[in-house]
Amino acid sequence: MPEGDVVFLAAGRLRAALAGETLTRSDFRVPRYATVDLRGQVVDSVASYGKHLFVRTETVSIHTHLKMEGSWRVFHCGQRWTKPRVPARLGRGTAEGEAVGFDLGLVEVLRRADEPAAIAHLGPDLLGPEWDPAEAVARLAREPELPIGLALLDQRNLAGIGNIYRSEVCFLRRIHPARPVAAVDDLLALVNEAHRVLHRAAHQPPWRPLVYGRARRPCQRCGTAVRVELLGETAPGTDRVSRRERGIYYCPKCQVPPE
Repeated sequence: MPEGDVVFLAAGRLRAALAGETLTRSDFRVPRYATVDLRGQVVDSVASYGKHLFVRTETVSIHTHLKMEGSWRVFHCGQRWTKPRVPARLGRGTAEGEAVGFDLGLVEVLRRADEPAAIAHLGPDLLGPEWDPAEAVARLAREPELPIGLALLDQRNLAGIGNIYRSEVCFLRRIHPARPVAAVDDLLALVNEAHRVLHRAAHQPPWRPLVYGRARRPCQRCGTAVRVELLGETAPGTDRVSRRERGIYYCPKCQVPPE
């Protein structure tokens, strides 16, 4: 599932292509919105919050979520699409080019006034201008027995982190991902690390994983073979923790398992 940095960067590309421009093409390949026509409207802004993305005109906000396989791509006028047309779910065109959303897991058209309600359940946005580490700590602490590797994935605690970066953040803080939240010595340092990692990935890409995807390879700190184990994750396309499991990577020496 694309993480907050991917959505943040996608918003930047869409902003460069669409913001301030008049829409000359409006194509919703979603039955519920098949008759919605935004041609003639000006795109006011494009923004992301966690893993959610919003394209705003003067009247509506187009809310999308990439979920597992989604992506946004920008093309010049007349440029051949680099993906098949079948999975395209949403297209926006201007006189200069077009932005196309492929395999989007969520597409909805909201009144501008209703946009805040769509993300009201989310924790602080790790890449947002109003990032609040104290609020993220308070939210994490609400479930003290939950493994920290699960708590970091719960978008209601802090928005934007996914499976890759939960492995990276736990490794950097030398915390085993199965350790309960209550047993993490410094939650504030942990959330600040998450902010640093996501900020680095979004503003100086690409992030080069230190532990994620390195099963059986030497730990870059101590040389011990990296392990991967299953730990529950958020259900695909949702912001809630479920019991579905996915591999999380860690060093058994640097990140001592809980007793």
